[in-house]
Amino acid sequence: MSINGIQRFDQQPEYTEVNPREDAVLTCKVYNKRGTCSWQKDNKPVGIYEKKYEWAGDQSTGDCSLWVRAATLEFDDGEWECQVTASDFTTQDALTSVPVRLVVRVAPLSPRVEYNSSQVLPGHNLTAPIGEKASIKCISRLGNPPARLKWFVDDQELMEGHTQSNATEIDNPRTWVAISVLKLTISKDMYGKTLKCVAVHESYPTKSLEIAVRLDVRYPPEVRMSGAPTKDLEDGKDDVVLRCVADANPPATIMWRRAGQSEIASLEETLRFRPIGRRDSGTYTCQARNDMGTSEPLSVQLDVKYPPQIIDMGSDRLTTAGLFTSVTFTCNAEGNPPPSYQWLQKLPTPDGAVYVRGTETRLHIANVTYDYQGEYVCTATNTIGGMERLVQSQAISLQVVGAPQVLRQSSGREVLVSRGQDALLRLVVCADPRPRRAAWEWGSQQLEAGNALGRYLAEELSQEAREDCYEAKLHVRQVDPEDARNYYLAVENERGADKYAIHLAVTEPVPMATLLSLVAGSLILLLLLVLVTIYAIRREKCCFARRGDFRPSDLESEKSDVDSAAGRKTPALGSNNIPNDTIYSMSPTRRPLHTITGSPDAMKRRFSGNFSKGSYKKDRETKDNLYADLQVPTISNHGSTLMTVGNRSSRSRTNERQPDTYYQSPMRNAEYVYTTTSFQPNSMERAEI
Repeated sequence: MSINGIQRFDQQPEYTEVNPREDAVLTCKVYNKRGTCSWQKDNKPVGIYEKKYEWAGDQSTGDCSLWVRAATLEFDDGEWECQVTASDFTTQDALTSVPVRLVVRVAPLSPRVEYNSSQVLPGHNLTAPIGEKASIKCISRLGNPPARLKWFVDDQELMEGHTQSNATEIDNPRTWVAISVLKLTISKDMYGKTLKCVAVHESYPTKSLEIAVRLDVRYPPEVRMSGAPTKDLEDGKDDVVLRCVADANPPATIMWRRAGQSEIASLEETLRFRPIGRRDSGTYTCQARNDMGTSEPLSVQLDVKYPPQIIDMGSDRLTTAGLFTSVTFTCNAEGNPPPSYQWLQKLPTPDGAVYVRGTETRLHIANVTYDYQGEYVCTATNTIGGMERLVQSQAISLQVVGAPQVLRQSSGREVLVSRGQDALLRLVVCADPRPRRAAWEWGSQQLEAGNALGRYLAEELSQEAREDCYEAKLHVRQVDPEDARNYYLAVENERGADKYAIHLAVTEPVPMATLLSLVAGSLILLLLLVLVTIYAIRREKCCFARRGDFRPSDLESEKSDVDSAAGRKTPALGSNNIPNDTIYSMSPTRRPLHTITGSPDAMKRRFSGNFSKGSYKKDRETKDNLYADLQVPTISNHGSTLMTVGNRSSRSRTNERQPDTYYQSPMRNAEYVYTTTSFQPNSMERAEI
């Protein structure tokens, strides 16, 4: 027989809980089962009985699971094992599972609280002195399994400070007694609060029961302090008044003490500093005492601030360091609060750029490069009353000497150029003394600074803005894809050499077809905009040529002209009705006044065209030769005159309200004339549209 034929557990029984009179299943499954299934409880065989112990699965498939019907504490609570006999007497593959517990739940009694071996009834006081680490018990009895106990102060659960132990009952070993011991340090803020013990058990109808007692805290005097500073105190400027108030019965005596001093600073309730000085900094403690004891000390820290002062910067004001060596500067300052430091480097450039190089009292540059050359100052800063206080040291100069160094950050790692364009490669090198040789290298080519080679030109090193720094430039004319590569700048002086590469990338230009498409599209769009603009302008001119300042449409204007030529009667003017073809003009004896009819848009169009003030009729006559000269009488006092050319009749009206369709400037006593005119155009001419 192969080893694969040996039977083994596929699933063993697990811990199970069940309520009284409910059914529970103990799962047991066997792989390659050939023996006989059986069960033991508390090391005793269990038979199969209908409606009590029944098989829960098909044994032929290896399912030896067992139903426990109507479970009871007396018969079914205990440790159960699933067993399978051997396949045959020679194989010796009998199986026995790990014992697991089947728990038949029993609801425990209501919990109770004990303090100092005395039971505290629900709702009663648990009296304890302040500061005591009280040992309080919560007991839950006759439960199965044991209840889980929790502690609360009001609604705040206590997650620490308590332990629970469980043991079987002496008179009923199948049930349990649970005891939780709470170690609670009694404090004043617990006075009047509720201490609760909650027993959690699945058998309870609400899953938990609780007992609550009231914490009655007895305490000696307690103090509170007022006047503690809420802002920074500055030396010699601020006043401080502290007040210590005791909550005690009987009344307590107040004592002020200063930390580090044995004598009492004051026996009064109030402690005053006017003004406070640097020497008054310290911790002040307030206490109260009565027959019950002494209050806990209440302390306040008086921290008197003063601005920083630099007390040591070293003696050297000029430091020379070799390239890649180290250098250290030190700055010490005093102040309260302790100042923060900054080391600032001012570059030796025209713009005087400033870098922050450190934030400690000691500035250590482990690897000096030309970037660190310049002047250094130390600043010490603190904040008092929300205002920054700063002091700055004298400057220290750092000179760097050594081999050349190409500054890696002076340019990007790559230059991108389209094919056919010129490229410029730029790098900055620093050296002291000045480099005696500089050359550009690529492939097998080498080009010294100041020389040219075909399409390549290397400029001489030029002085850069920074001291001891120089700019190297390489020009490449009309680049092609073969020029895409790394170009190395190699420099050297008496102290050493350096080399650094910059990459030239060549891109293809935009195809001509794409450019032509974009240009064509832009031209079409521009043409459309021009046509729309011309159309709008011509339409405006047409409207003015036809209407001038008139309100009717073109068709209505033409109809008015025809009616006038036929001798039809023109409607009379009313107080609020001015004929649509009225022309406003000024009295020749008065200064011309801007006269505007129609909407604001019409007003803008009128004065944007080639019209002179008060001369619209003349412009029309000059342009079309269609209109006859009119002799319009002048009427004062805001009168009006209506003239009809066709029948030579006229009618004057005075003392009527002026129309609402014009704007009058603030000139006084201006005289206006408005005239209704009809014309008969020549049959061979037509109006402009």
